[in-house]
Amino acid sequence: MTLPDERYRALKWAEQFLQDLTDPSKTPRVPKTVRQQARSVLRHYPGSYYIDELARRAPDIITPRMEELHRFVRQGAQTEEALQPLPDQERDHSL
Repeated sequence: MTLPDERYRALKWAEQFLQDLTDPSKTPRVPKTVRQQARSVLRHYPGSYYIDELARRAPDIITPRMEELHRFVRQGAQTEEALQPLPDQERDHSL
């Protein structure tokens, strides 16, 4: 399941990725046809203003910030992972 904040970041990352594809200094050895396709897609790709406007008008679809409940659950999962003991082969037996 994709969450609204993940959709927002994906749109921003995709825009940056396409921009990087058009710049030979950032992505050397990319074929000319790929650079041309990236430019064509960027021509009609929504810019930051439109992505932010969509987030403002439809926060249930995309949003720049993680919902508080999702943030709480995610932090809890990360804490739980950190508390899990390491498998025997990964433990430092020198202690």
